[in-house]
Amino acid sequence: MSISNAIVIGAGIGGLAAAAALSRRGIAVTLLEKTAKITEVGAGLQISPNGLAVLQALGLEAKLTERAAVRGQAVVLLDYKAGHQVARIDLLRGAADRPYYFVHRADLIDILYDAARRGNVSIEFGAEVVEVSPGSPAQLRLADGSLRRAELIVDASGLHSKTRSLLNCDSVGQFSGQVAWRAVIANDVGHPQEAHVTMGPGRHLVSYPLRGGRLINLVAVEERVAWAPEGWSIADDPANLREAFSSFGGQASDMISAVERCTLWGLHLHPVADVWHKNGVALLGDAAHPTLPFLAQGANLALEDAWVLAKFAARLPVDQALPKYQSTRHARVTRVIKTAAGNAKRYHLSPGFTRSAAHLGLRIASTVVPGTMISAFNWLYLHDVTAAEKA
Repeated sequence: MSISNAIVIGAGIGGLAAAAALSRRGIAVTLLEKTAKITEVGAGLQISPNGLAVLQALGLEAKLTERAAVRGQAVVLLDYKAGHQVARIDLLRGAADRPYYFVHRADLIDILYDAARRGNVSIEFGAEVVEVSPGSPAQLRLADGSLRRAELIVDASGLHSKTRSLLNCDSVGQFSGQVAWRAVIANDVGHPQEAHVTMGPGRHLVSYPLRGGRLINLVAVEERVAWAPEGWSIADDPANLREAFSSFGGQASDMISAVERCTLWGLHLHPVADVWHKNGVALLGDAAHPTLPFLAQGANLALEDAWVLAKFAARLPVDQALPKYQSTRHARVTRVIKTAAGNAKRYHLSPGFTRSAAHLGLRIASTVVPGTMISAFNWLYLHDVTAAEKA
């Protein structure tokens, strides 16, 4: 028998997507969220074609455009001194059916929340899960002492998932030697519908427009020895950001100067979990495989997870569905996370022959054979976890 009921922990992107996908297949779902309500948190996200495939399959792409998500035209690599273009990756090549979007995280959360509600998901706020116990059925305990049981419990509570620690003997994440500031500013510089990566020695700045181009999302990454806490909601003084990027010129300098509020995030390395499931309990998204932000795939991987888990949950009994889910996803997420971890080194080259040669190679490739740059990402962007069911 397939799974008939499930509990999902966490009303983030992965949790809401899982709840919507499970309910769409006739599974009764309860979603537990520890906060009192969903509030506008976070900043921008990039929804690449692989993640969009899931939103399309859930019937939600039109909602993105209603929320003024920006369709990305290109990823442009720039030099830090004056903002001169190094290379351009055209996102429109071969992307007619599955475009690339820049969207505010709060807008995507709202879209998925509405989808879950329309799917008759029972959503409970102020429900903090303090313990999860695998079993037949699986069980969890809330902070108020009450117990809940379900055939399937999905922990999508993120990076600091207690269930991940229960299923795996993980140590604390290792500081990567990099920190990231996040900020959103008004688009007073005429930022185009592109993701810009401004590359400098030991640091880089990512920028792209949000909400119809009215806003700009900024992520500024710096290499440093000093440890910083993990978590992207820790406020920091914008003066620290400006000091770290004082050598940046051109539009990058203008955007950093406009920052009034920002958060600081210590980037830590975590392995992909060895164990994603046990006796009716499963991990999803960052709870299973946290990733560094250098490939913009955290949300996209969570969307893929949600679809694959729901597909097997609707077809197989829980003791078969969960191993199938992990075996289908593990190699994919491992490759994505490894690639993301390597990107920062490419962005942070110091002045000298290596940097000059690398930038020259990028410039030649994007000018002479531009299609090769985007095709190098086919393995990532053209992956479609919904393809079999579409066929």
